[in-house]
Amino acid sequence: MRINTNVMAINAQRNLDITSVKMSKALEKLSSGLRINRSADDAAGLAISEKMRSLIRGLTQGARNGQDGISMIQTAEGALSEVHGLVQRMRELSVQAGNSTLSASDRTAIGEEMLTLRNEIDNIAARTKFNGLNLLTGSLSTALDATSQVKTGFQLTTTAVADVSSVDVSKLKSDPLAVTTYTLSKINATTLRITQGGNSTDAVNLDGTIGVDGSLTVSFNGVHTTTITIVGAAAKTVDDTFTDLNGKTIVTAIGNGSATYRVGAEASDTISVAFDDMRASAIGTVGNRIATLVVDNTNVSTVAKANILLASLDQAIQDVSTGRAKLGAAQNQIEAAVNSLGVVAENLSASESRIRDADIAKISSELVARQIMQQAGVSVLSQANSSSQSVLALLQNR
Repeated sequence: MRINTNVMAINAQRNLDITSVKMSKALEKLSSGLRINRSADDAAGLAISEKMRSLIRGLTQGARNGQDGISMIQTAEGALSEVHGLVQRMRELSVQAGNSTLSASDRTAIGEEMLTLRNEIDNIAARTKFNGLNLLTGSLSTALDATSQVKTGFQLTTTAVADVSSVDVSKLKSDPLAVTTYTLSKINATTLRITQGGNSTDAVNLDGTIGVDGSLTVSFNGVHTTTITIVGAAAKTVDDTFTDLNGKTIVTAIGNGSATYRVGAEASDTISVAFDDMRASAIGTVGNRIATLVVDNTNVSTVAKANILLASLDQAIQDVSTGRAKLGAAQNQIEAAVNSLGVVAENLSASESRIRDADIAKISSELVARQIMQQAGVSVLSQANSSSQSVLALLQNR
């Protein structure tokens, strides 16, 4: 019999410690509702469940993206419904103008209404926006060229111009144009002219000097200011910069009329939707667009003009109908994708729950067992601690 080392007490204490740790983990699982609270609980299960969580959250966000896309499409389609009504009214007036019983003043009155209706088509196209994005001007894009910046209007990016990275002329025109080419020409040491077709605007220098990798602030027609960024190892004078730009061309970096919706958890889970230009200059017979035929109140001054306009309006109705059909089909596609995402996210959530969530009934039973073992361990430890007192009986008998 030994006094200094109580092996029975040490053994009882070790088992009691193990029971206490297991009881602590059971309480942690019950309080958190999770079977895996740290990687030590189940390393492989944690890795699998985290990947599932990432996918579930991506699918959930993808579904929200799809809902935003549906709202965007509905905004455009609702506006096109009004455009349809306007074009139908214009066609009705064209049919009326084809009757020879009308006087010149009657035709002028019809022409005035025609002009008003045409202007309202353009107004609707300009007003129809979603989160600041124009939907019916053909300039919508959520994925501009990587070298461009999203700005009001459009940005012109230089091509093959030494030491000049970009020219932002977002204020050159108030209305975005289709992708086209502009020509730069140096007028003098302080003036650079930008020309497209018969239109031009002069950029006049407002800065005296340009530093290394600096910028040149210019004013277009003395109204709007913008910046030309200079890059390179050496500083550039204004005169040298305009000389570099002389004779060079720039192209617009505007939207392509399409929006891409990330309806899913991966980069490839996208749906592209085309938002066509529905202004009066883009609908109707090619070569005889509505904006070309209806420029003043003489647009139906003769039966011949009314007949030409009637044919163009028939095509305009078809153009608007086609645009609405595309949007409706895209909305149905996105709705189907959103519903599919909901099903996938639900099933993945169930799988993730089976891996990570705690079985409360099982853990509760385990906790009761640990509590009993802890009480038993404490009792055994108490007896082991008192077992050495039997040595006193040997000493007393002596």
